[in-house]
Amino acid sequence: MALPINFYTSNRIINIARRDAGLQQKGDEADSEDLAEGINRLNELVLAAQTQGLKLWLQFLQAIPLVASQALYTITLGGNVNTNKPTRIIEGYFRDQFNNQRPLMPLSWNDWNRLSNKTSQGQINSYFIDKQAYQLNLWFWLVPDATAALGTAQMLIQQSQPTFSGLTDTMTFPPEWGLWLHWGLTDQLASGQPQTIMDRAEKKAAAAFEALCDWDVEDAPTQFQPDSRGGASYSKFK
Repeated sequence: MALPINFYTSNRIINIARRDAGLQQKGDEADSEDLAEGINRLNELVLAAQTQGLKLWLQFLQAIPLVASQALYTITLGGNVNTNKPTRIIEGYFRDQFNNQRPLMPLSWNDWNRLSNKTSQGQINSYFIDKQAYQLNLWFWLVPDATAALGTAQMLIQQSQPTFSGLTDTMTFPPEWGLWLHWGLTDQLASGQPQTIMDRAEKKAAAAFEALCDWDVEDAPTQFQPDSRGGASYSKFK
């Protein structure tokens, strides 16, 4: 059965989290001060959760038109790519003017710093991401020449999860994430409460997050190989 579109508002999540944290009784409503603290805690939880593994509904392809002799493309509001700063770029490929495609290789800081000539122009074959506080700096190498500029770079981006700004805002998480938002916030609010309440909140939040990370994966078969970036796990953002 589909849930009502306004089922998971920040107001509802905060109130049920406070009840499960033992901070208010059933039937009571949080006052304005409690709601203000709750929405701040909820937003902190949402932002921190973005660091914990892949979230498939946040991914989209961003086409980046190339400019001859331009290596750097800023991704931010008002930048070369005018969009909210994404959390990261997962992968990318180049599509030429004839719609032929080939993958682009990501470069680490070490790879980027060891390039002998960052101004060489030609067909791009790799990219480097310089993550800044309010923007991503996307560098291409080779620097696109006039022929490369006839094509586009197609980058798979993980966008930022919008936060809650008002008490009637509905979450932009898929509805199956509602239970974790509830127990994740309960875990945050339960600090300083009796140990049984804190243990219960932590256990339920961890179980909900682990189940969702196991479920929120691509449908295609997965191949495993060593990856220094690490995997998804639940952390107490306290």
